Amino acid sequence: MRVAVISDTHGNSFALEAVLREIKDSSPDLTVNLGDQVEGCANPVRAAELQAALGAVEVRGNNEEKLWPNGRRNPLSQEVGAWLEGQLSAQTIQRLAALPLTARVEDIFICHGTPESAWLSLLWVWEFAPDGKGGYYRARDPRELRQLVEPLGAGLVLCGHTHRAGATRVGDSLVVNCGAVSDQVDGDPRARWTLLEQKGSAWSVDFRATPYDIEAAVAWANQHSPFGEFEAMLLRSGEMTGRGVS
Repeated sequence: MRVAVISDTHGNSFALEAVLREIKDSSPDLTVNLGDQVEGCANPVRAAELQAALGAVEVRGNNEEKLWPNGRRNPLSQEVGAWLEGQLSAQTIQRLAALPLTARVEDIFICHGTPESAWLSLLWVWEFAPDGKGGYYRARDPRELRQLVEPLGAGLVLCGHTHRAGATRVGDSLVVNCGAVSDQVDGDPRARWTLLEQKGSAWSVDFRATPYDIEAAVAWANQHSPFGEFEAMLLRSGEMTGRGVS
């Protein structure tokens, strides 16, 4: 069984299209989308259309919860939301807002953040800097991680949210964070996705980094949104501070 996993497209259709070409070539048996589909400004309408057409197993991210009534937490988020509402159809917003928090396919458990929250993260925990400006992810205490994972009774647990790919074994479960299609945090601006393959009871994990036309994405954001300068910085640098509180 081959499983392609994407997460955190953040409205970047340019990165997504490059990833989907690779996914098509990999011929997966199952495609999974871990959420945060449209919160961004590199053609979110096209990004929404592409993801809706995938036929993927989908869960909601924290940014889908921002589409709920009163789901916006601060003035900047409200400004982005107002712009998105002018781009996306009401049907698209309703579909994304109604996605489930978790899903399960056979022995695979699927979530964006943790089994109980789209805002928290499974493998890492966000620590604020002492001055309150920014912060960093630290590894979750392995005993805490075991308490979260073991009750799921899953051979494979998939998560996203941190924009940081990684994997670890917890008891009999393999926990995989697939990384982010857009808005990287490690200085490498390429789009990320993960291909998993099951042989017998064992899973292999292939973390992919996919080049795409960043300047085309920046040009679209500059021409069609009020957030072009920020999007240019974010996509070109491959660095996003404060991601843990997005």
